Amino acid sequence: MRPLRLDLAGFTVFREPTCVDFTDADFFALVGPTGSGKSTILDAICFALYGTVPRWGDRRAIANALAPSCTEARVRLVFESAGARYVLTRVVRRDGKGSVATKAAAMELLPAGFDLTRFDTGLSAQDLGEVVAGTPSEVDDAVQEIIGLPYEQFTKCVILPQGDFAAFLHAKPAERQKILVNLLGLDVYGQIRERANGLVTAAEAQMKACDGLLAGLTDADDAALAAAHSRVDVLRTLAADVDAVVPELDRAHRDALAARETLAGLDTEIARLAAVRMPAGVAGVADDAAAARAAVAGAAVAVTTAEEREEKLRGELAAAGDEAALRRLLDAHAERARLAGDAARLADTVADAEAEHARAVAALDKAQAAAAKANATLQEAFEAYEAAQTADAAAALRPHLRVGDACPVCEQSVAKLPKAVRGSAAEAAKAAGQQARKAANDADEVVKQRDSAVRDLDRTLAAARARAEQVTARLAELDGRLADAPDPATIERELAAIAALARRLDEAAAAVRAAREEHRGTTAAATRAEEKVRTAWREFDRVRDDLARLGPPPADREDLAGAWTALADWTAAELLRRREAREAAAASVADAERATASVRSRIGALFTAAGLAASTDDPARAAAVAVERAEAALRRVEERRADAARLREQRAAHERESQVARALSTHLRANNFERWLLEEALDSLVDGASEILRELSGGQYDLGHDKGEFFVVDHHDAGLRRAVRTLSGGETFQASLALALSLSEQLAGLSTTAASLESIVLDEGFGTLDAATLDTVTATLENLAARGDRMVGVVTHVTALAERIPVRFEVRKDARTAHVERVGL
Repeated sequence: MRPLRLDLAGFTVFREPTCVDFTDADFFALVGPTGSGKSTILDAICFALYGTVPRWGDRRAIANALAPSCTEARVRLVFESAGARYVLTRVVRRDGKGSVATKAAAMELLPAGFDLTRFDTGLSAQDLGEVVAGTPSEVDDAVQEIIGLPYEQFTKCVILPQGDFAAFLHAKPAERQKILVNLLGLDVYGQIRERANGLVTAAEAQMKACDGLLAGLTDADDAALAAAHSRVDVLRTLAADVDAVVPELDRAHRDALAARETLAGLDTEIARLAAVRMPAGVAGVADDAAAARAAVAGAAVAVTTAEEREEKLRGELAAAGDEAALRRLLDAHAERARLAGDAARLADTVADAEAEHARAVAALDKAQAAAAKANATLQEAFEAYEAAQTADAAAALRPHLRVGDACPVCEQSVAKLPKAVRGSAAEAAKAAGQQARKAANDADEVVKQRDSAVRDLDRTLAAARARAEQVTARLAELDGRLADAPDPATIERELAAIAALARRLDEAAAAVRAAREEHRGTTAAATRAEEKVRTAWREFDRVRDDLARLGPPPADREDLAGAWTALADWTAAELLRRREAREAAAASVADAERATASVRSRIGALFTAAGLAASTDDPARAAAVAVERAEAALRRVEERRADAARLREQRAAHERESQVARALSTHLRANNFERWLLEEALDSLVDGASEILRELSGGQYDLGHDKGEFFVVDHHDAGLRRAVRTLSGGETFQASLALALSLSEQLAGLSTTAASLESIVLDEGFGTLDAATLDTVTATLENLAARGDRMVGVVTHVTALAERIPVRFEVRKDARTAHVERVGL
């Protein structure tokens, strides 16, 4: 796996969108202050690939991916593996409840020649290549398949994070063996072994199945084959013998069938003849029908007589006159008599109304005169009241006057003082005026009453005159209508005669209805009688038709009883004759059945001799079926013998396959072939690491292994063998680096198919090295990167090391986010 481009947004310290371009960076360093985010770049690569980060300690600690106050973190990694380029994206979101989870993950295979700078312009899913995975679980499976390493081994061989740098050096032998198996693709031998074991299991199952089938074929031996041939010969002889006797049996069958048919025909004819019965009362049916027809004729005559009498009375009633017109004349005579009395009374009423109206008019005139007089008196009292007020005003000035003073009214000199006036003239005039006003009001009220009475009498008089005029006009009209009319008594007599004729007509109509009802009743009775006659003839025809093929005598269609009598007599004679014939037919049937039984007994003996049950229906067919079954049984024996031979051949082939697969599985067991391969690979790996460690340690240490455990040989201490756990921190770093570099250097030559370590990134330990060792380490890394088939990256604070690396990614952090700047080539 070789990273090409990393895009971050909202991931831990990288709050803002950030791009790290590893294109052409075969040897690079991540530099920057402590806490600036250098290791976070390696975390992002691990998270994009595996969905977790070593420093989190827990694969479920996804919330660590979110930058503070961010609700979404997005990481996109473009990497190359085995010559193919992929783009992988993971998105982490916080939901409304505060839960954080990976909400989306996807991986696409980029087309050949894809320009990575296009990611800066924004791309849709259609712009990318083939979709490799579309869910987090699919992405996890695809990453392991493409890179060839699970997460735990990736962090021990490719990206070595802080604290895990010496993990491969200190790993347990079993864990180290798993890493090497994945790295070298040795699991293919385990797969071959498992496949061989599967073939052994399948072959043994097939052998067991063949054994079971062979156990069911024990009846396919030579004796069974001979018995089947013998049975076929016996049954073929039976079929030939039966075929010779069958014609005789057929003749006996035909004779018996003919005799039984003759007997059955006689029984049928006897049953039909015995079922003939002349209906009871058939002689009286025709007489009842004739009587009913006579009754219908009499009822029809009665209807005609009644209808003629009704028609005659209807003509007399029509000639008697118009009853309605006569009643209208009688009503007119009665109305005129009533109106004549009303006219006399109305004349008196009009006269009385005119007299009362005259008296009311005179009273109104008198009241109007009295009212005029009262109003004049009221006007005089008003004028007197005004004069009295003036006099009172002058009298009020007199007590202040002096002879010779100027008058306050006329301004003349007072020559003589007037007499003093006692009392108020205005008060007296006011009282008189009030009495005059009351009298005038009373007179006006009387006028209103008299005027209302006159108007009421006007209306009453007008109404009486109008009613009198109406009565007079109606009398004149009635006199004109009754000028030539008969008197009321004559009209009464004519109406009485008409009523008598009407009553007689109603009686005649009732008689007509009764006659018609009687005619309907007799007609229905006649219909029923005729239907009985027809029913009797239909029954006769049915019985005679049922006997038609027996030749019954002809019937007299005019005499129902005679026809039935003739048929009954013929039936009795025929019944006697057929009963005598039946006795002879029964004897023939018995003879034919005895002959058939004799032939069947001979055939039964043939079947018994052949060891079969006798056939009662079709012995020839039964014998043929027995032959077919015997031949089929023979074929089954032959087929089972062929099946047994084939199964023995198959079992032998499965047994050979099982032996070969078992031998292969034994050779490929983990404690044999795979252990040998791993030991050879570990020897080669340790030899390369020992050379690097000897160079890094100035010739002090060689690296070795024994039974899966690493040790160093200290040449400065007389070649003392020491466990790697006794090394100091700097020495442990040198040994771990030597092992990691050797692993990366030699993996391409050791691996067969699987993982390809196309990059290695170191995130630890350079600050513990002295200047000479650091120079050796740097030269070693430069040589590894110079080969061009490995990307080498380091995370360091050591300036001397960083300056010797051609590409540096300087990481810095401000108050909001971290930034990455590429420096160098």
